[in-house]
Amino acid sequence: MSRKTIIIGMIAIIDVVLFLYTGGAKIIDYSVFVDQLSSSPILGNISKEVALLLPLIEFAIVILLCAPRWRKIGFYVSATLFMMFNIYIIAMFIMSPELPCSCGGAIELLSWNQHLIMDIGLCVANAFAIYLSKDIPNKVTKTLDKDVRLG
Repeated sequence: MSRKTIIIGMIAIIDVVLFLYTGGAKIIDYSVFVDQLSSSPILGNISKEVALLLPLIEFAIVILLCAPRWRKIGFYVSATLFMMFNIYIIAMFIMSPELPCSCGGAIELLSWNQHLIMDIGLCVANAFAIYLSKDIPNKVTKTLDKDVRLG
């Protein structure tokens, strides 16, 4: 197993553990999650929709990352989600830094600064995994290309 494959696998494991944990915590404490989101000046009006959708997205990312065939797509979706989290955190700094975090579990204990640092780091890690994966053939893309040529 190459160093590149090990690094890609480690980043995937970190994402999987994080998304399983936070997604599960959001579902277990669903009413608290909705209440926290409803107090957000950004997401308050769509708190119920976000509370349903976000854990599903997190679990979908877990599925993508666990399947080698879909892992690269999982890294793209994960990096995108972390970028969205970063935008949200920056907006919260500006609008209302004293609001509670609605991440779920022990991660709620992080300050907004710590969240931003963690999410930037995870975004960079996912971008690095995408970069390392560039030479690894994507079976999904190959299959789609083959189907298009045959069709």
